[in-house]
Amino acid sequence: MSYFLLLAVNGLVIGLIYALIASGLTLVFSVLKVVNFGHGSLYMLGGYASYYLITGLGLHPLLGVIGAMIALFLFGVAFERLVIAPMYTDKVERKDEYAIIVTFGLTILLTNLGLVVFGPFAKSPPSFMAGVLIAGPLILPYDRLIAAVVAAILLVGLALFLKRTTLGQALDAVSQSRESAAVIGIDPHRMYTVAFGLGSALAGGAGALIAPVFALSPSMGDLPGVQAFIIIVLGGMGSVGGSIIGGILLGLVQSLGVGYLPDPNRALAYTQAFGALLLVITLLLRPTGLFGRSHLRLE
Repeated sequence: MSYFLLLAVNGLVIGLIYALIASGLTLVFSVLKVVNFGHGSLYMLGGYASYYLITGLGLHPLLGVIGAMIALFLFGVAFERLVIAPMYTDKVERKDEYAIIVTFGLTILLTNLGLVVFGPFAKSPPSFMAGVLIAGPLILPYDRLIAAVVAAILLVGLALFLKRTTLGQALDAVSQSRESAAVIGIDPHRMYTVAFGLGSALAGGAGALIAPVFALSPSMGDLPGVQAFIIIVLGGMGSVGGSIIGGILLGLVQSLGVGYLPDPNRALAYTQAFGALLLVITLLLRPTGLFGRSHLRLE
């Protein structure tokens, strides 16, 4: 039982980080109808932004997370206005292909730029708090605990923002129907900018939270980016709540699957296989995902 608890807690920690990055990707997709292939690189950029804010300006690691989210929000807004916005005009004929090219190009640009600017060697910012929490059989480093708690707070805040605020409801309205939202006075283009900025901030926040736990590298966003795509399909395309549940579920399944695999020497090699298996089973039972939205349209 104690071993199961240890695996479950570690799975929950990673699952909350997964949920944070996936919810940002889902928000962008549901509002802009754009699949952001550069989302993983924003996760990486958030980690480095936090690192340099902490080491360069002497900020507390938690303030570094906040600073990284603000920086990534501004970066996302600028990128959407300068690069994504032409897609909404008649200047771009093949809009879907354009979105794929520019977001995929963002990954290539930031990854290679990261190698030049940050260097190929791993970096790690100071811990949120030194030491470990020992509660009976449970042993959990404070870094992981704080990262999980902050991620949970951000996810709850996101859910409340989307449900309780005027801006959040406007984003939801645009995600359901751009034309109907425009009729009642909502500017879809403004919502696109807000959504992309928020999605970038959430990815950056996830990268900043995981930075003290794992080492930073220019390619660190590759795998989380893939995981985020699995999660948004698992939770239901366009459902932020589904992404949160899907991220937590994926973290738990991976942790428990690796922990109980009979061959411990090969366990880590099968980590991604458990996620793929979970996705296949979910889609067989529920093709729209756990919380698929039937009203979501791709054009």
